[in-house]
Amino acid sequence: MSRIGKKPITIPAGVKVNIASQEITVEGKLGKLVWCHRPELTITVDEDSKEILVGRHSENRESRALHGLTRALVQNMVVGVSEGYEKRLEIHGVGYLAALDGNTLQLRVGFANEIHKTIPAGVEVTCPDQTHVVIKGIDKQKVGQFAAEARAVRKPEPYKGKGIHYEGEQIRRKAGKAAK
Repeated sequence: MSRIGKKPITIPAGVKVNIASQEITVEGKLGKLVWCHRPELTITVDEDSKEILVGRHSENRESRALHGLTRALVQNMVVGVSEGYEKRLEIHGVGYLAALDGNTLQLRVGFANEIHKTIPAGVEVTCPDQTHVVIKGIDKQKVGQFAAEARAVRKPEPYKGKGIHYEGEQIRRKAGKAAK
């Protein structure tokens, strides 16, 4: 049995969960998320103990693999609508900066032109200052994907540490040729 899949998901106060055939809808104070799960699995809501349980019909390889995945995705939905997700990016380098222009994140990170990244729906981006970017949303996948795309514009390089990296990320530094 899947160790992750058999764990029940506790429903926090203020979150409503509805299941109609294979569609699960999770609604909370921050928004609403809808997802269709695979037919090999069953999702049940226990209203008395405020828990969501994920089960599977058979023991074949595919349904065993999907069991833990489905439980994790439903857990991410519950956490997203109740607390939300946030990624923070830092920009290091002389003249490197970020700014918002409507629905576009502008990154000036050492190229001849500015890089413009369109912010997807359901994701909120703020720039507290020119060297920090805060990405928030209720969908963990969208928040992580946009943060990864913004970081990929100029990954941190190992010699001076210039580039875009996550807040708190340790950059492995190299000594360079003067260290011989």
